[in-house]
Amino acid sequence: MKLVPLADRVVLKQLVAEEKTKSGIVLPGQSQEKPQQAEVVAVGPGTEEVKMEVKKGDLVIYSKYAGTEVKLDKEEYIIVKMNDIHAVVSK
Repeated sequence: MKLVPLADRVVLKQLVAEEKTKSGIVLPGQSQEKPQQAEVVAVGPGTEEVKMEVKKGDLVIYSKYAGTEVKLDKEEYIIVKMNDIHAVVSK
């Protein structure tokens, strides 16, 4: 199965949360903050008002409380609107 986003929606796969702080303190699972960085898995066609500015494979920063979490084939995804994506991370 695969997710195909509609209109101005984007499917994201969240990156894994850090298990240690920079100083070396190990964080238990519940204390880990979900990263706001994710990889784009699929992009909808857009609308007349919203141009899609990301593509599959991009790393992006998105709004902390945005989107709908979905579990499909034991994988977790987040479906967000294009407006909830704030930046593309470039290397």
